[in-house]
Amino acid sequence: MATEEKVTQTPPLPQRALYQMAVGHYLSRAIYLAAKLRIADLLKDGPRHFGNLARATETDAASLNRVMRLLASAGVFEEKENGNFALTALGECLREDVPGSARALIMMFAGDRQQNAWKDLEYSVRTGEPSFRKRGFENVFTEIAQNPEEAATFDAAMTDSTRLVAIAVADAYDFNSLQTLVDVGGGNGALLIGILKANPRLRGTVLDQPDVAERAKRQIAESGLTDRCEAVGGDFFKEVPSGADAYLLKYIIIDWSDDLALTILRNCRSAMAANSKLLIVEGIYPARADQSNECRGAATNDVNMLIDTGGRLRSEAEFHSLLERAGFELTRIVLTQSKAALVVSVIEAVPRPV
Repeated sequence: MATEEKVTQTPPLPQRALYQMAVGHYLSRAIYLAAKLRIADLLKDGPRHFGNLARATETDAASLNRVMRLLASAGVFEEKENGNFALTALGECLREDVPGSARALIMMFAGDRQQNAWKDLEYSVRTGEPSFRKRGFENVFTEIAQNPEEAATFDAAMTDSTRLVAIAVADAYDFNSLQTLVDVGGGNGALLIGILKANPRLRGTVLDQPDVAERAKRQIAESGLTDRCEAVGGDFFKEVPSGADAYLLKYIIIDWSDDLALTILRNCRSAMAANSKLLIVEGIYPARADQSNECRGAATNDVNMLIDTGGRLRSEAEFHSLLERAGFELTRIVLTQSKAALVVSVIEAVPRPV
Protein backbone atom coordinates (compact mmCIF):
# COMPACT_ATOMS: atom_id res chain seq x y z
CA MET A 1 0.00 0.00 0.00
CA ALA A 2 1.44 3.33 -1.07
CA THR A 3 2.32 5.80 1.67
CA GLU A 4 0.85 9.23 1.18
CA GLU A 5 3.58 11.87 1.25
CA LYS A 6 2.93 15.03 3.21
CA VAL A 7 3.67 18.08 1.13
CA THR A 8 5.09 21.06 2.99
CA GLN A 9 4.40 24.31 1.23
CA THR A 10 6.93 27.10 1.42
CA PRO A 11 5.31 30.51 1.87
CA PRO A 12 5.48 32.62 -1.27
CA LEU A 13 8.47 34.92 -1.29
CA PRO A 14 6.39 38.15 -1.12
CA GLN A 15 4.50 36.83 1.90
CA ARG A 16 7.74 35.89 3.61
CA ALA A 17 9.26 39.27 2.83
CA LEU A 18 6.27 41.11 4.29
CA TYR A 19 6.39 38.91 7.38
CA GLN A 20 10.06 39.73 7.91
CA MET A 21 9.27 43.44 7.58
CA ALA A 22 6.40 43.15 10.04
CA VAL A 23 8.54 41.53 12.74
CA GLY A 24 11.44 43.94 12.32
CA HIS A 25 10.68 45.35 15.76
CA TYR A 26 11.70 42.01 17.30
CA LEU A 27 15.29 42.61 16.27
CA SER A 28 15.08 46.31 17.15
CA ARG A 29 14.09 45.52 20.72
CA ALA A 30 16.78 42.85 21.02
CA ILE A 31 19.45 45.34 19.92
CA TYR A 32 18.08 47.86 22.41
CA LEU A 33 18.30 45.30 25.22
CA ALA A 34 21.89 44.45 24.29
CA ALA A 35 22.75 48.15 24.38
CA LYS A 36 20.97 48.64 27.71
CA LEU A 37 22.75 45.64 29.26
CA ARG A 38 26.09 46.81 27.80
CA ILE A 39 26.74 43.37 26.34
CA ALA A 40 29.27 44.76 23.82
CA ASP A 41 31.31 46.34 26.60
CA LEU A 42 31.38 43.00 28.41
CA LEU A 43 32.78 41.34 25.26
CA LYS A 44 35.48 43.90 24.49
CA ASP A 45 38.26 41.69 25.89
CA GLY A 46 37.17 38.57 24.05
CA PRO A 47 34.42 35.91 23.83
CA ARG A 48 32.41 35.04 26.93
CA HIS A 49 29.90 32.30 27.72
CA PHE A 50 26.25 33.31 27.84
CA GLY A 51 26.10 32.14 31.44
CA ASN A 52 28.94 34.46 32.33
CA LEU A 53 27.18 37.31 30.53
CA ALA A 54 23.96 36.51 32.37
CA ARG A 55 25.67 36.70 35.76
CA ALA A 56 27.26 40.03 34.81
CA THR A 57 23.92 41.47 33.67
CA GLU A 58 21.75 39.81 36.35
CA THR A 59 19.57 38.10 33.74
CA ASP A 60 18.30 34.56 33.20
CA ALA A 61 21.02 32.63 31.36
CA ALA A 62 18.79 30.51 29.12
CA SER A 63 16.70 33.52 28.10
CA LEU A 64 19.72 35.71 27.43
CA ASN A 65 21.21 32.96 25.28
CA ARG A 66 18.11 32.96 23.09
CA VAL A 67 18.36 36.73 22.59
CA MET A 68 22.09 36.48 21.88
CA ARG A 69 21.41 33.85 19.20
CA LEU A 70 18.85 36.15 17.58
CA LEU A 71 21.43 38.95 17.51
CA ALA A 72 24.09 36.55 16.20
CA SER A 73 21.76 35.59 13.35
CA ALA A 74 21.72 39.28 12.35
CA GLY A 75 25.50 39.68 12.62
CA VAL A 76 25.49 41.82 15.76
CA PHE A 77 27.42 39.15 17.66
CA GLU A 78 29.07 35.88 16.64
CA GLU A 79 28.13 32.58 18.28
CA LYS A 80 31.21 30.48 18.97
CA GLU A 81 31.41 26.89 20.18
CA ASN A 82 30.20 25.80 23.63
CA GLY A 83 27.88 28.77 24.25
CA ASN A 84 30.44 31.53 23.80
CA PHE A 85 29.70 34.80 22.02
CA ALA A 86 32.07 37.36 20.51
CA LEU A 87 31.89 40.84 19.04
CA THR A 88 31.54 41.54 15.33
CA ALA A 89 32.10 44.83 13.49
CA LEU A 90 28.44 45.67 14.17
CA GLY A 91 28.72 44.72 17.80
CA GLU A 92 31.80 46.91 18.24
CA CYS A 93 29.61 49.93 17.46
CA LEU A 94 27.48 49.08 20.51
CA ARG A 95 30.45 49.69 22.80
CA GLU A 96 30.19 52.97 24.66
CA ASP A 97 33.90 53.74 24.73
CA VAL A 98 34.79 53.60 21.03
CA PRO A 99 34.90 56.39 18.41
CA GLY A 100 31.69 56.37 16.42
CA SER A 101 29.75 54.51 19.11
CA ALA A 102 26.10 53.94 18.19
CA ARG A 103 25.01 52.88 21.67
CA ALA A 104 23.28 56.15 22.60
CA LEU A 105 21.54 56.31 19.21
CA ILE A 106 20.24 52.77 19.70
CA MET A 107 19.10 53.60 23.23
CA MET A 108 17.17 56.58 21.88
CA PHE A 109 15.69 55.30 18.62
CA ALA A 110 14.94 51.75 19.78
CA GLY A 111 13.98 52.82 23.30
CA ASP A 112 10.63 53.04 25.00
CA ARG A 113 9.83 56.68 24.20
CA GLN A 114 10.37 56.24 20.47
CA GLN A 115 8.61 52.88 20.41
CA ASN A 116 5.62 54.38 22.20
CA ALA A 117 5.53 57.32 19.80
CA TRP A 118 5.29 54.93 16.85
CA LYS A 119 2.29 53.28 18.48
CA ASP A 120 0.49 56.52 17.64
CA LEU A 121 1.24 56.35 13.91
CA GLU A 122 -2.49 56.08 13.13
CA TYR A 123 -3.20 59.15 15.25
CA SER A 124 -0.60 61.16 13.32
CA VAL A 125 -1.85 59.95 9.94
CA ARG A 126 -5.49 60.72 10.79
CA THR A 127 -4.85 64.12 12.36
CA GLY A 128 -1.60 65.31 10.78
CA GLU A 129 -0.36 66.02 14.31
CA PRO A 130 2.75 64.60 16.03
CA SER A 131 2.15 62.13 18.83
CA PHE A 132 3.23 64.49 21.61
CA ARG A 133 0.04 66.49 20.99
CA LYS A 134 -1.97 63.45 22.03
CA ARG A 135 0.01 63.33 25.27
CA GLY A 136 -0.55 67.03 25.97
CA PHE A 137 2.93 68.47 25.31
CA GLU A 138 3.78 71.64 23.43
CA ASN A 139 6.70 70.06 21.56
CA VAL A 140 8.82 66.94 21.68
CA PHE A 141 11.72 68.67 23.40
CA THR A 142 9.49 69.70 26.30
CA GLU A 143 8.40 66.08 26.61
CA ILE A 144 11.97 64.76 26.58
CA ALA A 145 13.00 67.28 29.24
CA GLN A 146 10.39 65.80 31.63
CA ASN A 147 12.48 62.63 31.95
CA PRO A 148 16.12 63.19 33.00
CA GLU A 149 17.21 59.73 31.82
CA GLU A 150 15.67 60.24 28.37
CA ALA A 151 17.13 63.75 28.19
CA ALA A 152 20.60 62.39 28.96
CA THR A 153 20.21 59.68 26.32
CA PHE A 154 19.05 62.28 23.78
CA ASP A 155 22.06 64.50 24.50
CA ALA A 156 24.47 61.58 24.23
CA ALA A 157 22.92 60.37 20.96
CA MET A 158 23.02 63.82 19.40
CA THR A 159 26.63 64.32 20.53
CA ASP A 160 27.81 60.99 19.14
CA SER A 161 26.15 61.46 15.75
CA THR A 162 27.17 65.12 15.54
CA ARG A 163 30.85 64.28 16.00
CA LEU A 164 30.67 62.11 12.88
CA VAL A 165 28.75 64.78 10.97
CA ALA A 166 31.28 67.46 12.02
CA ILE A 167 34.16 65.51 10.51
CA ALA A 168 32.24 64.99 7.26
CA VAL A 169 31.05 68.61 6.99
CA ALA A 170 34.51 70.02 7.74
CA ASP A 171 35.97 67.76 5.06
CA ALA A 172 33.30 68.41 2.40
CA TYR A 173 32.65 72.15 2.76
CA ASP A 174 35.30 74.85 2.32
CA PHE A 175 35.16 77.25 5.29
CA ASN A 176 38.30 79.16 4.27
CA SER A 177 36.40 82.22 3.05
CA LEU A 178 34.61 82.60 6.41
CA GLN A 179 35.77 84.26 9.60
CA THR A 180 32.70 83.90 11.84
CA LEU A 181 30.09 81.16 12.08
CA VAL A 182 26.92 80.91 14.20
CA ASP A 183 25.61 77.41 14.94
CA VAL A 184 21.87 78.01 15.36
CA GLY A 185 20.38 75.47 17.76
CA GLY A 186 23.85 74.00 18.13
CA GLY A 187 23.20 71.96 21.26
CA ASN A 188 26.31 71.33 23.32
CA GLY A 189 28.53 72.60 20.51
CA ALA A 190 29.82 69.29 19.13
CA LEU A 191 29.37 70.29 15.48
CA LEU A 192 30.91 73.74 15.82
CA ILE A 193 33.78 72.41 17.90
CA GLY A 194 34.59 69.87 15.20
CA ILE A 195 34.48 72.51 12.46
CA LEU A 196 36.62 74.96 14.44
CA LYS A 197 39.24 72.30 15.11
CA ALA A 198 39.51 71.72 11.36
CA ASN A 199 39.59 75.47 10.60
CA PRO A 200 42.00 77.29 12.97
CA ARG A 201 41.19 80.76 11.57
CA LEU A 202 37.45 80.44 12.16
CA ARG A 203 35.57 81.87 15.16
CA GLY A 204 32.17 80.59 16.25
CA THR A 205 29.07 81.07 18.38
CA VAL A 206 26.65 78.41 19.59
CA LEU A 207 23.05 79.55 20.05
CA ASP A 208 20.65 77.39 22.03
CA GLN A 209 18.31 77.47 25.00
CA PRO A 210 20.04 78.94 28.09
CA ASP A 211 20.43 75.61 29.93
CA VAL A 212 21.79 73.94 26.80
CA ALA A 213 24.15 76.86 26.18
CA GLU A 214 25.63 76.31 29.64
CA ARG A 215 26.48 72.73 28.69
CA ALA A 216 27.99 74.01 25.44
CA LYS A 217 30.21 76.40 27.40
CA ARG A 218 31.63 73.46 29.35
CA GLN A 219 32.29 71.48 26.16
CA ILE A 220 33.95 74.48 24.53
CA ALA A 221 36.21 74.93 27.55
CA GLU A 222 37.12 71.24 27.65
CA SER A 223 38.02 71.46 23.95
CA GLY A 224 40.36 74.40 24.59
CA LEU A 225 38.44 76.72 22.26
CA THR A 226 37.27 79.48 24.59
CA ASP A 227 39.44 81.99 22.73
CA ARG A 228 37.59 81.30 19.46
CA CYS A 229 34.16 80.12 20.49
CA GLU A 230 31.32 81.20 22.76
CA ALA A 231 27.87 79.90 23.64
CA VAL A 232 24.88 82.17 24.16
CA GLY A 233 21.39 81.44 25.41
CA GLY A 234 18.45 82.43 23.26
CA ASP A 235 15.46 81.36 21.21
CA PHE A 236 15.84 80.98 17.44
CA PHE A 237 12.10 81.55 17.08
CA LYS A 238 12.70 85.12 18.28
CA GLU A 239 16.15 86.17 17.05
CA VAL A 240 19.67 84.98 16.32
CA PRO A 241 23.02 86.80 16.75
CA SER A 242 23.66 89.22 13.91
CA GLY A 243 26.61 89.98 11.66
CA ALA A 244 28.25 86.56 11.16
CA ASP A 245 29.69 85.38 7.85
CA ALA A 246 27.61 82.19 7.94
CA TYR A 247 24.72 80.63 9.85
CA LEU A 248 24.66 76.89 10.35
CA LEU A 249 21.54 74.81 11.07
CA LYS A 250 22.14 71.09 11.60
CA TYR A 251 18.97 69.01 11.74
CA ILE A 252 16.99 72.06 12.84
CA ILE A 253 14.68 72.73 9.89
CA ILE A 254 13.79 69.03 9.70
CA ASP A 255 12.21 69.20 13.18
CA TRP A 256 9.55 71.76 12.26
CA SER A 257 6.61 72.35 9.96
CA ASP A 258 7.05 74.73 7.03
CA ASP A 259 5.49 77.63 8.95
CA LEU A 260 7.81 77.22 11.94
CA ALA A 261 10.81 76.51 9.72
CA LEU A 262 10.11 79.78 7.90
CA THR A 263 10.18 81.66 11.19
CA ILE A 264 13.66 80.29 11.96
CA LEU A 265 14.93 80.97 8.45
CA ARG A 266 13.55 84.51 8.37
CA ASN A 267 15.19 85.26 11.71
CA CYS A 268 18.48 84.11 10.22
CA ARG A 269 17.84 86.25 7.14
CA SER A 270 17.23 89.31 9.32
CA ALA A 271 20.52 88.75 11.16
CA MET A 272 22.60 88.26 8.01
CA ALA A 273 24.62 90.70 5.96
CA ALA A 274 24.20 90.80 2.19
CA ASN A 275 27.22 88.54 1.67
CA SER A 276 26.49 86.08 4.51
CA LYS A 277 25.75 82.42 3.83
CA LEU A 278 23.19 79.99 5.20
CA LEU A 279 24.31 76.38 5.65
CA ILE A 280 21.63 73.76 6.33
CA VAL A 281 23.05 70.36 7.28
CA GLU A 282 20.39 67.72 6.59
CA GLY A 283 19.45 64.90 4.30
CA ILE A 284 17.66 65.43 0.98
CA TYR A 285 14.51 63.41 0.39
CA PRO A 286 14.70 61.71 -3.05
CA ALA A 287 12.18 63.16 -5.48
CA ARG A 288 10.57 59.76 -5.96
CA ALA A 289 10.49 56.67 -3.74
CA ASP A 290 12.49 53.64 -4.82
CA GLN A 291 13.90 50.57 -3.08
CA SER A 292 17.39 51.93 -2.47
CA ASN A 293 18.83 51.99 1.05
CA GLU A 294 19.14 55.77 0.77
CA CYS A 295 15.44 56.19 0.02
CA ARG A 296 14.43 53.71 2.72
CA GLY A 297 16.45 55.64 5.28
CA ALA A 298 15.00 58.97 4.19
CA ALA A 299 11.42 57.69 4.10
CA THR A 300 11.75 56.07 7.52
CA ASN A 301 13.18 59.26 9.00
CA ASP A 302 10.45 61.34 7.36
CA VAL A 303 7.64 59.30 8.95
CA ASN A 304 9.49 59.45 12.25
CA MET A 305 9.46 63.25 11.96
CA LEU A 306 5.71 63.13 11.32
CA ILE A 307 5.16 61.17 14.52
CA ASP A 308 7.86 62.49 16.78
CA THR A 309 8.45 66.19 16.10
CA GLY A 310 5.88 67.40 13.57
CA GLY A 311 8.70 68.12 11.13
CA ARG A 312 9.60 66.53 7.80
CA LEU A 313 12.31 65.74 5.31
CA ARG A 314 12.34 67.85 2.16
CA SER A 315 13.34 67.23 -1.43
CA GLU A 316 15.66 69.55 -3.32
CA ALA A 317 12.66 71.22 -4.94
CA GLU A 318 11.00 71.70 -1.55
CA PHE A 319 14.17 73.25 -0.13
CA HIS A 320 14.28 75.63 -3.11
CA SER A 321 10.68 76.67 -2.43
CA LEU A 322 11.06 77.01 1.35
CA LEU A 323 14.27 79.03 1.07
CA GLU A 324 12.79 81.32 -1.57
CA ARG A 325 9.81 82.06 0.70
CA ALA A 326 12.26 82.93 3.50
CA GLY A 327 14.22 85.35 1.31
CA PHE A 328 17.06 83.08 0.18
CA GLU A 329 18.41 81.60 -3.02
CA LEU A 330 19.68 78.03 -2.89
CA THR A 331 23.14 78.11 -4.48
CA ARG A 332 24.41 74.54 -4.19
CA ILE A 333 24.12 71.23 -2.35
CA VAL A 334 27.33 69.60 -1.14
CA LEU A 335 27.05 65.87 -0.39
CA THR A 336 29.24 64.76 2.52
CA GLN A 337 30.79 61.36 3.15
CA SER A 338 29.33 61.21 6.64
CA LYS A 339 29.58 57.94 8.56
CA ALA A 340 26.50 58.92 10.55
CA ALA A 341 23.34 56.83 10.31
CA LEU A 342 21.79 58.95 7.53
CA VAL A 343 23.10 60.59 4.36
CA VAL A 344 23.99 64.22 5.07
CA SER A 345 24.41 67.21 2.75
CA VAL A 346 25.32 70.86 3.22
CA ILE A 347 22.60 72.98 1.58
CA GLU A 348 24.08 76.40 0.88
CA ALA A 349 21.93 79.49 0.35
CA VAL A 350 22.49 83.25 0.18
CA PRO A 351 20.15 86.15 0.92
CA ARG A 352 18.15 87.45 -2.03
CA PRO A 353 18.25 91.24 -2.39
CA VAL A 354 15.36 92.89 -0.59
